[in-house]
Amino acid sequence: MGESSKKKPDNGTVIQVPAWHYQTYDVDPSLPYPRSSCGGWKKDLIPIAPAHTAVVVMHAWDCGDKEGDGAVYYKLVDYVPRSDVIIRDKYPGFMKKLRASGFNVIHVGAGYERSIDKLPGYARVQALCPEEPVLEAIQPDPVLLQLRQLHYDRVLYGDHLEELRRTQEIRVRDFGVMPEPDEDVACTSGQLFAWCRKHGVNHLIYTGFAVNACLVSSPCGRIDMTRRGIMCSLIRDLTSALESKESCSTEAFKEQGLWAFSVWGGFIFEQADVEKYLFGQN
Repeated sequence: MGESSKKKPDNGTVIQVPAWHYQTYDVDPSLPYPRSSCGGWKKDLIPIAPAHTAVVVMHAWDCGDKEGDGAVYYKLVDYVPRSDVIIRDKYPGFMKKLRASGFNVIHVGAGYERSIDKLPGYARVQALCPEEPVLEAIQPDPVLLQLRQLHYDRVLYGDHLEELRRTQEIRVRDFGVMPEPDEDVACTSGQLFAWCRKHGVNHLIYTGFAVNACLVSSPCGRIDMTRRGIMCSLIRDLTSALESKESCSTEAFKEQGLWAFSVWGGFIFEQADVEKYLFGQN
């Protein structure tokens, strides 16, 4: 964006870009599986206003040495090896073309990345949203505390919880796609919304990880931003998903995540189409 404090000029440009959408109608209740009659995936040209659109690079993390200080992430988060490949093989060319085009971009972190406090773009966004509202929370009773611990032990972390906490305390994880000095960084939904409002952005095209987890429900994800009136779309090639034991061999949850982003968010783009039509590069 060049000087990030300046809004991208709106010259009224609208670009027609190929994008996928999932047609949910018509449902035929006479069929054994009523949804089987709907239109399903379709690809058409849709209008994009570059002045009001931004690419989001969210949680594209370098998780550290998988044999050393980052080992816990590889034990707990199954998509990390897949995200490593995307960050290594796909993001460099994509970011080069995005930056050369001058298209709007915003990075999203969690706030405890190793280098975040040194990024000028994070300080700029913090200044836009200096006061974050604190959500009121219910006070837990002893049984709820026990249930939470059981969930940590039996569902999420097993014996790795303390190891995970240590890696977060010493900030093992860092940006795998490092923001440039003129690229802004948000960590909360309030910050991202303030940035969008300042720059007149009403459509976010997400990349990063994961399509059925952080991109949906973490701060700055699809749920929070759509509630603020912002359309949330996605680039298929630049994401992955948390999979289950049953889905991992086919990456079925990624497909479900793409479907959900289309139905409840916006549109699904292919990297090559974004680079060609929005960035003007093949």
